[in-house]
Amino acid sequence: MTNREIVIALIIHLFVPLAGLSSYILLVRKINKEKILNAPIIELFAAFATYGGLLLVFLTAVFWKWSGMASLGTFYLVLGAPIVMAAIAYSLRKKKEESKYHNITYNLALLYFPIAPLTLFMAGLFSDN
Repeated sequence: MTNREIVIALIIHLFVPLAGLSSYILLVRKINKEKILNAPIIELFAAFATYGGLLLVFLTAVFWKWSGMASLGTFYLVLGAPIVMAAIAYSLRKKKEESKYHNITYNLALLYFPIAPLTLFMAGLFSDN
C-alpha cells in the first residue's frame, strides 16, 4: 500500500466519520445550551448517520476500492434509509415550527429523496471500479 493510498484510506474511513461525529456532538451541545424543548436529537443522529453514510459510499466509489462494507452501506442507503428518513419527516411534520432544529431536520429528511439517487448515480459515474 502506497503512502497516497494510506492517506486516502485514513481520510475516508477515519477523518470523515470523526468530523461528522464531532459536528453532531457540537450541534447537540448547542441545542442543549439553547434549551430547545423536545429537541430532535435522535432524528438528527439518524440524519447525520445517513448523510455520512452517503458521503462515505460516494468517497469510497470515487477514490477507494469497493468492498463488502461499501455494499452493505449502499444496501442501507437504498432500502433502509428511505424508510428512516420518511419516518423522521412524518414525525416532524407538525413539529417543524417548534425550532430551527426541528425545521432543518425535517428538511434534511425530505431532501434525502432527491439527494441520495443523484449522489449514488454520480458515484457510479465517477467510480474507477
